[in-house]
Amino acid sequence: MITLILTLLMPAFVLVAGIVLGLLMKGVDRKFAAYFQSRIGPPVLQPFYDMGKLMMKQSIIPENAVTWIFKGAPVTALSSSVLLLIYIVVPYFLYLSGVNHFFLQAGDLIVILYVLAIPTVALVSGGFSSGSPYAAIGAQREVVLLMCVELPLAVTTITFATKMSAVCESCPSFSLTTIASHPVWNTMGPMGILGGMMLLLSFVFIVPAESAKIPFDQGEAETEIAEGLLAEYSGKYLAFIQMADGVKSLALVSLTVILFFPHGFTDLTGLRITGGGYDFTLAADVVLFFVKIFAVYFLLITTVRVIMARFKISQAAKILLLTITVVSLSGYMLIYLDTFISAL
Repeated sequence: MITLILTLLMPAFVLVAGIVLGLLMKGVDRKFAAYFQSRIGPPVLQPFYDMGKLMMKQSIIPENAVTWIFKGAPVTALSSSVLLLIYIVVPYFLYLSGVNHFFLQAGDLIVILYVLAIPTVALVSGGFSSGSPYAAIGAQREVVLLMCVELPLAVTTITFATKMSAVCESCPSFSLTTIASHPVWNTMGPMGILGGMMLLLSFVFIVPAESAKIPFDQGEAETEIAEGLLAEYSGKYLAFIQMADGVKSLALVSLTVILFFPHGFTDLTGLRITGGGYDFTLAADVVLFFVKIFAVYFLLITTVRVIMARFKISQAAKILLLTITVVSLSGYMLIYLDTFISAL
């Protein structure tokens, strides 16, 4: 009965919580960015005000648009972003809580790579179907970024799977639950730790690129192509896109935390929080997880977009396809050699 209730309630809860937390993080991001630039900035709840206003405005469909694709793209982007978040965070929290649920073995990194591409593909389809030359240019740029960022992301995925197969031969190597229960930093020597740091460095570029944030926002580029992909969107469809952006960014940051910083409260302190006959350790784990995702969001998205300017699309492609791929491959080799040496 508990399994059935969890199965029915999880999608609805993650949908609401993901949208609320994603928009809240966008508000905090804008506030911190304004502080660093010596501005007051909008209130933290401004994204919620924007969503409310957009939902009440008229949604205009371009005359030359392929209507069903144009309308379906934002809905697909939002639903796939929520699915991605479910697939990332639910197995992790089930692992922390110790609940035996069939979804505990979900969170496969290969599936995550495929689902991660769906929101971008949906928006690219919407941009091409709008009939706008600005949106078409933005869509072309997004396709380039999508192809370039997949290689270093795939290398990172294979690296974690290779390490997990050596650490726990009987465990599913690509499972986030396996990675969370066997933190990579606890299983590596100096060479492997250096490799892990290189993989983490690659994520400093992968996360902004996947979430289309500066310096990898060439698909929108307000000052160049008038919002690009989003040029023709308005009303509720633009609201869906903004919500999808918040949820996808939250999912990416959550994935980064689970891959590199999965330690719970007990793992870090060796203690459990109890009182009045109740165990509050899970609540502490949840709070710690939220602290970590806000910290990672601040470092990988807010800080990067404040200190850097937008790359040219050619520069972004070279950095992702060459530099970041080499960095991630170097991390893979170091971790592989560390595992091989420790097995001797």
